[in-house]
Amino acid sequence: MIDTNDLGRLSGLPVTGSDGEAIGKIADVYESTDGGGGTFATVTTGLFGGGSSFFPLDDAELRGDEVVVPYTKDVVKDAPRVENDEELTAPEEQRLYEHYRGSGARAAGTTTGTGTTGREAVGHDTSGPTTDDAMTRSEERLQVGTEQVETGRARLRKYVVTENVTRTVPVSREEVRIEREPITDANRGEAMSGPDLSEEEHEVVLRAERPVVEKETVPVERVRLDKETVTEQQEVSEQVSKEQIEMAGDDAGRSTRGADVYPEETTRATSDMDVEPRR
Repeated sequence: MIDTNDLGRLSGLPVTGSDGEAIGKIADVYESTDGGGGTFATVTTGLFGGGSSFFPLDDAELRGDEVVVPYTKDVVKDAPRVENDEELTAPEEQRLYEHYRGSGARAAGTTTGTGTTGREAVGHDTSGPTTDDAMTRSEERLQVGTEQVETGRARLRKYVVTENVTRTVPVSREEVRIEREPITDANRGEAMSGPDLSEEEHEVVLRAERPVVEKETVPVERVRLDKETVTEQQEVSEQVSKEQIEMAGDDAGRSTRGADVYPEETTRATSDMDVEPRR
């Protein structure tokens, strides 16, 4: 293991794998801030240093001006991807230990990078000096509400159309009719008042009615737009996440999972019955 006094000069040193192949150069060193975690470093890998991987310094050795690790280059390049910022959290540290050591997980605190700002962080439900002896199980709850959105617009538009209208109108006209009456004592005086023989004309004016069309504009109705609210039921589906807690170990056959874990659960045992949860 590299001495803590040498951590400050590791940045920029080349890293060599267990097979002697060059892996890359150290970019940053991440040291535990609470004493409960390990020490890690990032090494740039790939063409022109385009990639960056974390590896633990616990089993690394400082040989002159190079750092030798008991892993091959492929193992380092395949390490879990971790956000390369100021902090390396405990769950991320555990995944790295599991990758490099193949089995088990080392209980670790939170580490911060010495090559950057170095802010500290508290534990995240992982046994250590910054947590208690219980885990917090969280889950997402679906909150469904409504919001008003514009779905369309309606408008009134008035325009003129022309159509043919037919009406039947009674019309009258005058026609000529010849009436003949015999000479009687009653009309003899009028008949004999003129000359015996003469020429004479009588004229009658004939009249007839014809249809006359006039148009007038009259209001017939008022039209306006109004709105009404219609309520209907709609189903909303969304994925929600929740945490589950399970027990692992020699007694894993009786491990408790997910919804079987109840808050503040206690147990009691007697000589003639199994251990049962009391809620």
